[in-house]
Amino acid sequence: METFPASHTPHSPFFLDVTLRDGNQALPRPWSLKQKQQVFQHLIRLEVPGAEVGFASASAVDFEACCALAQEAPASMVISSLSRARTAEIDASWEAVSHAAQPRVHIVYPVSPSVVNQVLRCTPHEAARAVRQAVRHARRLAGKRGSVQFSGEHFGDCLDDIALALDIFQVAIEEGADVINLPNTVERFRPMVFVEIARQVMEYFRGRSAFAVHCHNDLGMATATTVESYFAGATQLEVSLNGLGERAGNASLYEVVCALENSGVHTGIQRQYIFETAREVAELSAIAVGPKTPIIGSDVFSHRSGIHQDGAIKSRSGRGVYLPFVTGAVGRADGEQLRFTSQSGTAVLQDCLNRAGIHLDAVTLREYYRYLEKRSDAEGEMDERAILRHYRQWCAGSQISPEIPAR
Repeated sequence: METFPASHTPHSPFFLDVTLRDGNQALPRPWSLKQKQQVFQHLIRLEVPGAEVGFASASAVDFEACCALAQEAPASMVISSLSRARTAEIDASWEAVSHAAQPRVHIVYPVSPSVVNQVLRCTPHEAARAVRQAVRHARRLAGKRGSVQFSGEHFGDCLDDIALALDIFQVAIEEGADVINLPNTVERFRPMVFVEIARQVMEYFRGRSAFAVHCHNDLGMATATTVESYFAGATQLEVSLNGLGERAGNASLYEVVCALENSGVHTGIQRQYIFETAREVAELSAIAVGPKTPIIGSDVFSHRSGIHQDGAIKSRSGRGVYLPFVTGAVGRADGEQLRFTSQSGTAVLQDCLNRAGIHLDAVTLREYYRYLEKRSDAEGEMDERAILRHYRQWCAGSQISPEIPAR
């Protein structure tokens, strides 16, 4: 595993959260201003350094939200609004975010030859001219106080022909773009295929711009692509709360942060608020968190296999052989959960009974195990309370003293 101790990271990651723009636009019912403000407060508490707060020209509601959030933003936070390469949209973005201490105008334009030809139906020269005019206009508005970001939409589709992308990025840099964003707009390939073409662009323009990645999760690998892009040289990582975004969503802030922290990279994100944030965002978006969703799912720290339970019990006082990190680090109070099923062994029963003050010999423990195994096949999994309840019943039927207080 490639790791970098915190004091030797090649650069510190800058997170630009896109929940309020990419996540919001993908919701069946986009958020109101009040709801956006609630989400925004979570970003502030997490100490996310940048947020794209909307698409200011999309609607009056979005414009109002961009203005309001820009005014509420801490002085240390970069506040961005997205626009296409159109003067009126760029003007709206700047008007909205200029209330922030660190405003940013974000322009998106396709760099994939197929999209330029088939969707925009223009020539490469016309595409480059449109980008030049748009970035120049944004730079004029932002001046020295604000920043300009240019995103090459569908960059991930440039695997076979990167020349047009390089030409358009060259134009954007010449006209003053501070950040060049490399989006994996539709995830079609394994992570390292995208990382390799991103690396080519970053090396080609080395020292001339900061680079970002924006990875969608169509194949379920957005986190891996984002993390590996960081180690390939990307400075800015675009992520979202709960992985919200178009189609299968975007790279999850929680997953990217935890993966980097596990690799020795200090992210600056206040991870202890992750779990609470995830729960509230799920409620606000009406998109439930799946029980197996990494880090925030209800079932991701549960053990049912006998082998896993035995290991978890024996390593409680140490690192935890089945823990990717200490659960409290992301604000979870539940810790590891041990559930009994027909796939479990005797270790979980012994542990549960011992903690209740019951100590069985090996023969008796095995007898109770066989009894509970049959009951579990019929009833499903059992938690600690169920294990103790069935133990009292088994003892009554076997005329054994349970030696256990009523619960």
